[in-house]
Amino acid sequence: MQNLTLSWQNAGGAGVGLLAAAYAVHRLAPRRALAVLVLREVGLLLALFALWQLVGRLSLLSTAHALDRAEWIHRTELRLGLPDEATWQRAVTPYPVLVQLANYYYAIMHFAVMLVLLVWVFVRHRARYPWVRTTVVLVTAACLVVQFLPVAPPRMLTDQGFVDVAAQYGQSVYGAGIGPIRADEFSAMPSVHVAWSVLVAVAVISVSRSVWRWLIPVYPALTIAVVVVTANHFWADGLVAILLLLLAYAGQYGWQRVRAGRRPARQRAGAAEAPREPATR
Repeated sequence: MQNLTLSWQNAGGAGVGLLAAAYAVHRLAPRRALAVLVLREVGLLLALFALWQLVGRLSLLSTAHALDRAEWIHRTELRLGLPDEATWQRAVTPYPVLVQLANYYYAIMHFAVMLVLLVWVFVRHRARYPWVRTTVVLVTAACLVVQFLPVAPPRMLTDQGFVDVAAQYGQSVYGAGIGPIRADEFSAMPSVHVAWSVLVAVAVISVSRSVWRWLIPVYPALTIAVVVVTANHFWADGLVAILLLLLAYAGQYGWQRVRAGRRPARQRAGAAEAPREPATR
């Protein structure tokens, strides 16, 4: 399977071009507010994606102890009584069709579903779009910061019973790389797949009023199962990702409270400075 993602150069160039186009349209045709908004949002998301790709490559500049960290995570999980991910994987590997479907799911679904979510919220629930987009930016940026510390995925711990099932079936998304090192190989902690899937579920439940929205938790549950059985992530990778997502929500909530507190103060200051009408007899 070819890597289905854009390179950071292409994504970054496209993002900068779209942001420049948004500025040009704003200056030349200010009434085209929707066009400006679309160009700006797509440009921002592409720029964020380019940054994600770049961080994945930069983290490869120092991969020392990445395997040691992965082994420590695995030992700690077992010591805490968490299920062994290798056992989960062994339960699925006898079924090649399930394994190949899981590999495709891992490679495609997180981007596809996130794109559908953003388009749906932008088109149908415009007022909620800034909240969803800001959450995506915050949690992804937080994941990028953590990923500067390289951590190997469990599929590299072959001595612990893990198997790289994507490579086994020729479905690996890590084909391109820098020299002998494949891109993003050591960005296992935290799992952006898990963070985005939970974000999608929370957004759909919060924004939609349909009774069908309560089925969306199946998506993050399935995503967690996939990242484990494909040996791309540990349980800990998903738990840290969810924690970062909660911090992103808390940060937005705190900022809204601060803004709400400032608004009455500005209103009182404006009322005090307003000129009084002269008294009439």
